[in-house]
Amino acid sequence: MKHDPTRYSALYPIIDLEIVDFSLESLLTKLSEAEVSLVQLRGKKSSSKDLLKLSTQMVNMTQDHSLKVIVNDRVDIAWLSKADGVHLGQDDLPCSDARQILGSKAIIGLSTHTLKQACQAEDSTADYIAIGPIYRTQTKENPDPIVSLDELKAIRKAVTKPLIAIGGITTKNALPLFDLGVDSVAVVRDIVLSENIHQQVTNYSKLRDGL
Repeated sequence: MKHDPTRYSALYPIIDLEIVDFSLESLLTKLSEAEVSLVQLRGKKSSSKDLLKLSTQMVNMTQDHSLKVIVNDRVDIAWLSKADGVHLGQDDLPCSDARQILGSKAIIGLSTHTLKQACQAEDSTADYIAIGPIYRTQTKENPDPIVSLDELKAIRKAVTKPLIAIGGITTKNALPLFDLGVDSVAVVRDIVLSENIHQQVTNYSKLRDGL
């Protein structure tokens, strides 16, 4: 199965609750209008109660849109809130167990940091593979080692599932990643803090599509 760059939008926004402290409804509406396909909710320090409340709100807000809600790490929160899927880290539940809980229609992503991990993800039940950090990032307290562009190139050649790059990505440094064949880039600050979200989504799409 060859990877399909049209399956996911060029931009995969991550709503990090340590950064976003404003109304989600306006943000989600703008992302939906810009035809973003996935949005991830991340709340590493949030209580289970708060995370479930926000995830449920996001699911309800996006019911009439094509925007799908992915919950970071927490399979239980994804299941309880009826989110569209979950994004797993290397220390979270295995993809097979998450799949058993969430069902065949759920979107499951898996974070990887090396070629070996990416190949393992290729053989798993994950729908997409995240790779990073590509650049230095401010949103992780203890980030994994930087993945070089040469490593990224090797990973792209080795896997066929959609590949999403993450870590310190902006419109200023995303082009080399798209040139190497990543399907999408996961971004936190460069989108949720943008003054013009629709234009920012368009900027990423133009970079991927060579416009």
